[in-house]
Amino acid sequence: TLCTPLYKKNLGVGFFQLFRFATWVDVVMMVVGGLCALVHGAASPLMLLVYSMMTNTFVAYELEVQELADPNKTCINNTVTWTNGSVVEQEDNKTVSCGVDIEAQMTMFAYYYVGIGLGVLIVSYCQIYFWVSAAARQTQRIRKKYFRKIMCMEIGWFDCTSVGELNTRISDDINKINSAIADQVAIFIERFSTFIFGFLVGFVGGWKLTLVVIAVSPLIGLAAGLMAMGVARLTGRELQAYAKAGAVADEVLSSIRTVAAFGGEDKETDRYDRNLEEAQTWGVKKGAIIGIFQGYLWCIIFFCYALAFWYGSKLVIETKELTPGTLIQVFFGVLMGAVNLGQASPCLEAFASGRAAAKSIFDTIDRMPEIDCFSEDGHKLERVKGDIEFHGVEFNYPSRPDVKILDDLNLVVKAGETTAFVGPSGSGKSTALQLIQRFYDPKHGMVTLDDHDIRSLNIQWLRSLIGIVEQEPVLFATTISENIRFGRTGVTMEEIIQASKDANAYNFIMDLPQKFDTLVGEGGGQMSGGQKQRIAIARALVRNPKILLLDMATSALDNESEATVQEALDKARIGRTTISIAHRLSTIRNADVIVGFEHGCAVERGSHSELLDRKGVYFTLVTLQNQGNILNLIGFCRGSYQSSLRQSLRMRTQSQMSNNLIDAISGELRLRTDSFKVETPEDEEVIFSTAPVARILKYNQPEWPYMFLGSLGAAVNGSVNPIYALLFSQILGTFAIRDLDEQRQQINGICILFVIVGCISFFSQLLQGYAFAKSGELLTRRLRKIGFQAMLKQEIGWFDDPRNSPGALTTRLATDASMVQGATGSQIGMIVNSLTNIGAAFIIAYYFSWKLSLVVTCFLPLIGLSGVFQAKMLTGLANEDKKAMEAAGQVSSEAMANIRTIAGLAKEKHFVDLYEQQLEPPYKAAKKKAYVYAICFAFARCVTFMAYAASFRYGGYLVNYEGLHYVVVFRVISAIVISGTALGRASTFTPDYAKAKIAAAHFFKLLDRVPKISINQAVGQRWADFKGRVDFKGCRFTYPSRPDIQVLRGLEVSVSPGQTLAFVGSSGCGKSTSVQLLERFYDPDEGQVLIDGHPSHGVNVPFLRSQIGIVSQEPVLFDCTIAENIQYGDNLRSVSMEEVVEASKKAYLHDFVMSLPDKYETQVGAQGSQLSRGQKQRIAIARAIVRNPKILLLDEATSALDTESEKTVQAALDEARRGRTSIVIAHRLSTIQTADIIAVMSQGVVIEKGTHEELMAKRGAYYKLVTTGAPIS
Repeated sequence: TLCTPLYKKNLGVGFFQLFRFATWVDVVMMVVGGLCALVHGAASPLMLLVYSMMTNTFVAYELEVQELADPNKTCINNTVTWTNGSVVEQEDNKTVSCGVDIEAQMTMFAYYYVGIGLGVLIVSYCQIYFWVSAAARQTQRIRKKYFRKIMCMEIGWFDCTSVGELNTRISDDINKINSAIADQVAIFIERFSTFIFGFLVGFVGGWKLTLVVIAVSPLIGLAAGLMAMGVARLTGRELQAYAKAGAVADEVLSSIRTVAAFGGEDKETDRYDRNLEEAQTWGVKKGAIIGIFQGYLWCIIFFCYALAFWYGSKLVIETKELTPGTLIQVFFGVLMGAVNLGQASPCLEAFASGRAAAKSIFDTIDRMPEIDCFSEDGHKLERVKGDIEFHGVEFNYPSRPDVKILDDLNLVVKAGETTAFVGPSGSGKSTALQLIQRFYDPKHGMVTLDDHDIRSLNIQWLRSLIGIVEQEPVLFATTISENIRFGRTGVTMEEIIQASKDANAYNFIMDLPQKFDTLVGEGGGQMSGGQKQRIAIARALVRNPKILLLDMATSALDNESEATVQEALDKARIGRTTISIAHRLSTIRNADVIVGFEHGCAVERGSHSELLDRKGVYFTLVTLQNQGNILNLIGFCRGSYQSSLRQSLRMRTQSQMSNNLIDAISGELRLRTDSFKVETPEDEEVIFSTAPVARILKYNQPEWPYMFLGSLGAAVNGSVNPIYALLFSQILGTFAIRDLDEQRQQINGICILFVIVGCISFFSQLLQGYAFAKSGELLTRRLRKIGFQAMLKQEIGWFDDPRNSPGALTTRLATDASMVQGATGSQIGMIVNSLTNIGAAFIIAYYFSWKLSLVVTCFLPLIGLSGVFQAKMLTGLANEDKKAMEAAGQVSSEAMANIRTIAGLAKEKHFVDLYEQQLEPPYKAAKKKAYVYAICFAFARCVTFMAYAASFRYGGYLVNYEGLHYVVVFRVISAIVISGTALGRASTFTPDYAKAKIAAAHFFKLLDRVPKISINQAVGQRWADFKGRVDFKGCRFTYPSRPDIQVLRGLEVSVSPGQTLAFVGSSGCGKSTSVQLLERFYDPDEGQVLIDGHPSHGVNVPFLRSQIGIVSQEPVLFDCTIAENIQYGDNLRSVSMEEVVEASKKAYLHDFVMSLPDKYETQVGAQGSQLSRGQKQRIAIARAIVRNPKILLLDEATSALDTESEKTVQAALDEARRGRTSIVIAHRLSTIQTADIIAVMSQGVVIEKGTHEELMAKRGAYYKLVTTGAPIS
């Protein structure tokens, strides 16, 4: 029931639903901000009106200057007259007006501009400030509500929701909501209003021309749409193609041990590379298509210019419907409108992702918890005796509704007695404890306390009666005294000291330098197990609980600390109802009542001696434990509660075995994830010195012709914009030509030039797109291949690090390589493009008028800087935000990871308050950010207007006093402004660039890492007559990923050529580890492995591995045919079909294969899924035989089979062992009785060795194992 809501991800909440937490203040702020944005959007179209009046002024002035160039004409009363006083008339009897005071006009326009600029400054500041701060307030509220709701959810909900997911939701998803309700809305409103006002200005100016321009614009839209579609489809294809290669990489990395054992590294690299080829061709196609569409887009835009100016000039000259100014007004109005509509679309993306993110968050906020720990209802009993009773309780975990944990459990726990629960893992002992704490409610039946159903009692009060000590106690990252204080609010220091004395903790605390103020570290990491345990006991005792629950409280400790903790517990139990779950007999013997659990119900109950007579569950437990320490009762102790709880999905299957064993060769790492939680130092977070570009380019060397062509195309593309500025100003110039024929000729000429430029830009864009795509894809492929090779070169220990799990590595191959591409090809294109753009623009500008160019250039740094400053400020603030949120994030993740402990201590409120305190600084930072962001934004928007004001005012002065042609004024200003936008465009690319450099740095770090065990063919010694003698001399070893557990503690054993050595022992005693040392997957920390008398770390690795064949418990097959799988046995040469058949006959496989329709060409499926286990096992044996190895390693090769197939496989193995040195690890004793040496291992050392007969005569551990027929692990 609980797990379903997580997966119903329908689209998201309605957009206005995002604002459901807004107060009226927020609403007012948002409305005002919205109005400001509307006004701001209207500013640019307004500016066009001024621009058009200005153009008309300039044209009139130019005409006047031309008239007055005749020395016989002067200007009287604003009319051009001959010097003799008669008025000049033109052919159509009109007089010519004159007396344009260009200075005064320009000053007026400058004031207009400044006015608009100031207006923009104010409204854009308001728009951003109001929206951002309103959003900050709402986000703050959502965060608080969300966290508070999470903290009062019942535990079952946490079982179904991973803590990691909740953490990302609290950080990322709420940030997504934030960006959907903040400045994006304001910018969207602003752009939309520009779109509307732009079109309005167009229609007011001249409706005919507006309609013509609108008629063409769908073509542009169509191109953009088609491009988006094409790119999406091609990207899909490319990803699909890459997915194949990714699958290869994943398959290889997850079975890295098999690949290493059979020396298949080069083979795999080639297979990966072959699959990359297809992805590469799709990538190139994508580049070409982007090029084509970009070219088409520019082409259409220039055609559009040509059409608009041609038609517009007709309207100006022939029908006189438009003035030159209105022509510009219409054209730019429509253009501006269209561009802004295009720019508004990214905002929609932000809205969509915000709505999707809000879905899960709002669902959680609206969900009613089934057991609400914040609720005040329920009785609080006056007096509590402490009788607990289970009445026919049935229960299953919400995360696994199909598995019944408790099945009709009836049980009485009397007040003041100590009751011990015993039974195998998964029989429901811990579950019963959790029901007493009311973490869950039973499906049927009820749990009562003093005859009251606990569902009728107040939760907080009920939990305050109970003290609990778990197997791995959770401490919070604060001081010791604070940790004890969590037990009960308002505890005095005296009580803390008393409790710590009762818990035998006082002495060790006083020995610490800071005594009670010592920090215990994240998760109590600074303390030893026994110390943590005693602090937890003190925390439970401070509560002065009526009921004490001890869940395997001593099982994780060594003997010494166990004694101390046990003593503390015995003190604590006096006079309380105590339930203890334990595995060590010493801890159970003195309980008043012992209850045996099996399959979710209590099967027996009584004292120690009564139960021994019953010969039931308890009896087996006792006999097994007395059997000596070899069988440290794996099935029972390791992990039961711990592993089942901390992994919130309660995978019980593995906790039954010791889930710490690394399955030798099959490469499955079965680790308790929590043992890793904190130890891995986050060295990924080290800020990478970014990779030098030169090094990235070196990898791209072979493609230089492509890059050269691409740069050429980019250069042409860059010069297109300045040319446009030239042509545009030329058009304005034509309006001042008196002679109509010449005017028409010039206009037609310019329009044809526009068309030509359009065509050229089509080809150059295509060239740039294709060439860079080609070089980039080749680079990506090369990097992926090199990266994959580098991964396969690493030693096996490197793959044990969770940061290098197959999943992480395959994503690294997929994303890093393609990100690096962003730093080379397309990036160079962008740079060349921008440089030529800026260069050409400056050359044009300074060539025509250096004075005016200087004035305009002065504003460029301001425009550029405001952009850069804004970006810098925002990233800086974002980082600050991150930092500030981290503190809150730590509180939330600590709270959610340890929710059971918090619920047991009834401390949810405390954590909610703590979290809300931590949210204050980020909230303040967000408000500060609103100011700064708004100021930057407003400044950036206002600078452009000021620049226009100054430039045109000065332009007017130059036209008046220095006889500059007005066309030049437009030419210079538009050229430089356009180049300014190009600069801006280039700077927007920098984030990608930075990402690419970081990705490259990651990549090079991988390439430069020197593996601890080199698999180079040249390194290390080889010798001709390999005999196969193996000696382990005093080997000590710990897995690098679990430095705290020593697996081998001085292994001494040797085997002569041709002998069979068998290892026997319980799980986790180091049998498989010794095999891995022999294969040199790892090197021992101390001692050495000698092979033919040579220490293994000096031997050439490929040579050594080529002499060893291995058959493991779960053989790894690759997704290809049976024949290919067998040929994999020897990758140094190509194996002939005869050899394959020969080997498969020896492995009793041939007849079975011949019965298949495709015989040896049968595909085995992913991981060999098409075959049965016995068949897979025999293929693996054939694969080992093909190698013709001197040493054969059999790691539990038959343990997974049924009896029938076991016989066949066993026969095959006996056949294979002939004349070879063999090392066998077995679980069934029957399989190893024929071995020459049997070594019994326990805890990393050999405790006895000899032949079967010798060991039976010794009557030691081996004898007991054989006679009891006990399973070994």
